[in-house]
Amino acid sequence: MNTTMKRSIQRAGDRYHNNHGWLKTYFSFSFADYYDPENMHFSALRVLNDDHIAAGTGFDLHPHKEMEIVTVVLKGELEHQDSTGNREIIVPGQIQRMSAGTGIYHGEANASSSEPLELLQLWFMPERLGIDPSYETHTYGLESIQNRLLPVVSNHAEELGTAHIHQDMTMYLGQFPEGEEVTIEQRPNRSLYVFVMEGEVGFEDGEVLHRRDAARIENADTMKFHFKPGTHVMVIDLP
Repeated sequence: MNTTMKRSIQRAGDRYHNNHGWLKTYFSFSFADYYDPENMHFSALRVLNDDHIAAGTGFDLHPHKEMEIVTVVLKGELEHQDSTGNREIIVPGQIQRMSAGTGIYHGEANASSSEPLELLQLWFMPERLGIDPSYETHTYGLESIQNRLLPVVSNHAEELGTAHIHQDMTMYLGQFPEGEEVTIEQRPNRSLYVFVMEGEVGFEDGEVLHRRDAARIENADTMKFHFKPGTHVMVIDLP
């Protein structure tokens, strides 16, 4: 088996962009009216949408099925409701995980009448189909991700104290006000997805990711990163 590390970079400006007025969105993978057969997924990661939702607007109730959906609020307040009776507001420092399973309806809106909402929504293919729909909000707190990569979603939720997901993966979030050199060690033949919310992330070979850039890395057994001062980053360990 070829275990040579492979890396591809997706620059922020290369993502598909759509402006609906109330919604400005950037797609990292094929989604809705954007279709690229060469950009359908990376490992189990099927969707990453960078959504900017105007005050007082949002998505009406709509269905999902057989997908693990994770939402990270970057700025503002997200109001969530779904067909299983959940209704709440999610803010920065919280993670929302929804397992669509055999089918669920949900709606998402900007809870503020005056302030914008920024969020990342990620869809992961589940490791098995036909599970019951479920929903979870996990509070990690922004203070807990300072100068470290903190696991926030994982299939090892009980061990790591994270939200639970039905896929062999772990999502980490970190903020590095002063900058930091970080080494990530993985099991052999795993994949790594790196997305920069703010700041810059440098690789050992001099390559640099800027704001909203992403790296897709295969066979990344050990990786060293330089998180520049002010960086806010998401790192996902994938099968």
